[in-house]
Amino acid sequence: MTRERSAPRNAVYDGEVPSDRPPVESVDRALALIQILSHSGSGLTLDELTHSSGLPKSSLHRTLAALKRRGFATQQRETGRYFLGPEMLRTAFDFHERLDVRALLRPLLVRLREEFNETVHVGVLDGGDVVYMDKLESSHPIKMTSAIGGRNPSHCTGVGKVLLAWTYPSDASIRAFVAEFGPLRRRTRNTITTTSALAKEMGRIRERGYALDLEESELGVRCIAFPVFVGRSVPQAAISVSAPRERLSDRRLHEIATRFRRTLDEELSPATS
Repeated sequence: MTRERSAPRNAVYDGEVPSDRPPVESVDRALALIQILSHSGSGLTLDELTHSSGLPKSSLHRTLAALKRRGFATQQRETGRYFLGPEMLRTAFDFHERLDVRALLRPLLVRLREEFNETVHVGVLDGGDVVYMDKLESSHPIKMTSAIGGRNPSHCTGVGKVLLAWTYPSDASIRAFVAEFGPLRRRTRNTITTTSALAKEMGRIRERGYALDLEESELGVRCIAFPVFVGRSVPQAAISVSAPRERLSDRRLHEIATRFRRTLDEELSPATS
């Protein structure tokens, strides 16, 4: 990412039905059961579902019957255990195949640009590169020369590094990544160019939950990036805030990290009321 002078959190269901009263209780019960069933690949008995959901068996029976009728739950005849049904899987896979990441995240990009008045990007991983899917510029006269559809090496960009950290979640997988897509090209004096250094950086990113590009792709440009998870342990995309070094001091990066995380939670986590 260059400039020119003219210019671990998605909420995860915790196994408990929320204590606040939902707008439509029957719908909320059905969704809670779907979430509970999604956490058990070997199925659950009626007693286990009763314990996990806190629902009386009469309500549980009615809700399970509705889910089974629509194909969102199924019950083994031999064991009586309940699983997510084929329609649930088909619906999820259909959505994932058709998901327009750019459309999904555009309102979030608008909010982040308005909140920080800096350039924001959405990026996805493609082999050893990150590809920019969307971009909104700040109102400042110095602009980022990155372009939608443009590519950069993933090991030296904020969006690329944060995607690598969860797509390749171990030192061994990072070594495999470098073996396949390396060598790690040097873009500036700050670029990570060894496998061991990249593996250590991935650990730091996973620990704090976001990545920093401290002039690793382009001298004078800094960046902070967070992963975006859509129902999977591997991020669907990453979002970054980028600016010239003069506007992204260490203190400013820390401030943005806190507000960035809060904005992601508000926009991407399920509503609680």
